Amino acid sequence: MDSNKLYTFFLDKTWDLTEDWYANVSKNDSSGVYASSEPEVIKTVKQQNYEFHLHFAEIFNQDRETYVQEFEQWVLKVAQDEEHSSTPIQFIIREFHSTQKQYLDLVNDYLENNSSKYTLKDIHSLYNLVVETMSQVIEWFTIEYNKNAENRLFSQQELILELSTPVITLNNKVALLPLVGEIDTARAKILLERTLEECSRLRTEHLLLDFSGVVVIDTMVAHQIFQLLDALSLIGVKTHLSGIRPEVAQTAIQLGLKFKDISITSSLAHAINRLEYID
Repeated sequence: MDSNKLYTFFLDKTWDLTEDWYANVSKNDSSGVYASSEPEVIKTVKQQNYEFHLHFAEIFNQDRETYVQEFEQWVLKVAQDEEHSSTPIQFIIREFHSTQKQYLDLVNDYLENNSSKYTLKDIHSLYNLVVETMSQVIEWFTIEYNKNAENRLFSQQELILELSTPVITLNNKVALLPLVGEIDTARAKILLERTLEECSRLRTEHLLLDFSGVVVIDTMVAHQIFQLLDALSLIGVKTHLSGIRPEVAQTAIQLGLKFKDISITSSLAHAINRLEYID
């Protein structure tokens, strides 16, 4: 099968493919790169589409190993850019399928004038090559897209967890850490790390740790909280607990945890009143 002529035929059509694709791309999407009216975004997405055609055409020119390696790296790079990362994946896959149809139509156009040079087996192989390559591209893209989405979600969750453990300065020596809601293992880990960092940075001598907003904690989290108390003691911070609910107290007793040398009051107000003399 003479692939060089088909390769040249594809290269000659690449920019026409891009212009035709963008003219027919859906501009009614609610969000994403295809819905943008920004000139720079439009210019970039058209350039990326054009480069996609150039890479794809190499299936008729390069050996399989070289082609796959270079094309995959290019696809992964596009999957990581900001515009595509903010575009719903179903819109992107739709455009992959639209481009695949362009390629199959292009193969048809080529074969109309060159069918005598190809056997039925060759023609079948050409169609399969286009479809299988596009399927592989979609797989590369979606795997990288999902990985990036998971990384962004993880970063956002970490930020939320950090914001949910605010160390609030009351005066030069006293700080407050109000705990609210469910404390799972991940949040307890960030609680330990961030509280130590903030108390050290603020040169806190007394930390009010208020549990009024915590209904229940499990055994592992309870251990981590007591690790926090021990670690705070090692950096010279005296901890004062307040607002411990009966359910939380019961868990601590069942675990055999000791509140030795730790000031405990029934409410945050009582704890603040007790420390009013500290400046």
